[in-house]
Amino acid sequence: MLNDKHTTAQPRTDWTREEIAALFDLPFTELLFRAAETHRAHHAADEVQLCTLLSIKTGGCPEDCGYCSQSAHADSGVEATKLMDVRQVLQSAAQAKDAGSQRFCMGAAWRNPKERDMPKIVEIVKGVREMGMETCMTLGMLSPSQADQLADAGLDYYNHNVDTGPEYYDRVITTRNYQDRLDTLSNVRGAGINVCSGGIVGMGETREDRVGFVHTLATLERHPESVPVNALVPVKGTPLGDMLADTPMAKIDDIEFVRTVAVARICMPKSMVRLSAGRESMSDATQALCFMAGANSIFTGDKLLTAPNAGDDSDAAMFARLGLKAMASEEPMRAEKARGGACNAGSVPAE
Repeated sequence: MLNDKHTTAQPRTDWTREEIAALFDLPFTELLFRAAETHRAHHAADEVQLCTLLSIKTGGCPEDCGYCSQSAHADSGVEATKLMDVRQVLQSAAQAKDAGSQRFCMGAAWRNPKERDMPKIVEIVKGVREMGMETCMTLGMLSPSQADQLADAGLDYYNHNVDTGPEYYDRVITTRNYQDRLDTLSNVRGAGINVCSGGIVGMGETREDRVGFVHTLATLERHPESVPVNALVPVKGTPLGDMLADTPMAKIDDIEFVRTVAVARICMPKSMVRLSAGRESMSDATQALCFMAGANSIFTGDKLLTAPNAGDDSDAAMFARLGLKAMASEEPMRAEKARGGACNAGSVPAE
């Protein structure tokens, strides 16, 4: 039974970098113990949310994100496609629901959606919601008016990752800056849509950069309702994929990855912490440590946007071994519509 005192208390948003660094430095077993305590105070310990991710528009993105196979700057062999037909998307959503997914996440390889695409996007959101599934989209940067259109369509979550800490960001991406990321989160929050924002670890960053990553999200005016933590999947033909091929020691080790999950759980106790990309190369034991550390959401299926994923059968077998069960579907809590405009992204330090 969840502790009502803990679940009703307002999470802290005044974390300092020094406090977060101290959590990372804890002995591993002590850190996991604290993260597990925090998790059990706010969430059912044996439940994991199942999500499905579909690329509704693949490749040709003008951004130069160093990890992304869909960037037009990458030589990854990913072909650019047009936005999928609404009927195709809804068929995929129905299949995901039949397979047990509670949330259907859709991604488009855009810098930002064009206005001509918004009517189709709105139709997709409405169609998936009518199936009784939570909806999440990631379409790049959003203007306030675009965020309002998605909110009016009933979009439950919008994903826009900060990717890494502010100091390391321009070593990964140069076609937009960190504040652009925060501005979109502000527009999403201001429209009353739940925020999904996390990042990628294992891109050659230091622990201090990971501290900065968690600090950015944990000091937002309101924590993201969903925090994906991805392990970089190196793709040949991308700058980071080629870098890791040349310097494999830059890859994050499993214990440090679990530490990142645990610190995110402690600092953002009410958020769903999603174990995202990179699971296909993790052992069941590593994933079990992540669940112990507070991860309570995963992507199911054999494929993410373009990267491989663990697969439904593998996940079912792992859940059976660990005694975990899929989280029951329920109507998502909608974010409160901001009064007098969006929340102040400027309150987030971007050193």
